[in-house]
Amino acid sequence: MNLPALADLLASRGLRLLPGSYAVPVELLVQLPDATIARFTARGTTLRLRSYSPEALTTITIPAECGCGDHHPQTGPARVTLSRYAVPLEEHVIDGELEFGWQHHEAGALRLADAVPHFLTLVDILRTRELIGVA
Repeated sequence: MNLPALADLLASRGLRLLPGSYAVPVELLVQLPDATIARFTARGTTLRLRSYSPEALTTITIPAECGCGDHHPQTGPARVTLSRYAVPLEEHVIDGELEFGWQHHEAGALRLADAVPHFLTLVDILRTRELIGVA
């Protein structure tokens, strides 16, 4: 599985994969149907999903290599990311050490295809809790 295939899978579930997502190590930025932003990371032995308000997204401009403007533009490409001041609204974690017996960095070594089922499980927990909170 690659990121374009994941984007199609997520779109079929009403989710939107955002720029700034990476397959190795797995880090996903996903917009949920209510515009909430979900950030999923797989690091060490932990799989973590944090949700953020839509306003937490920001765009940073990466400076050009030398910045002189003679042979490079003054500014480089823009990258979508979470603001450094973003505060999570909610967090859900799968502790790989407890759940799977992981001991070192197994979460960080997961392939995208292997991490996606964990991501979907955590998103379902997040969405279920939101529905319960509304009722």
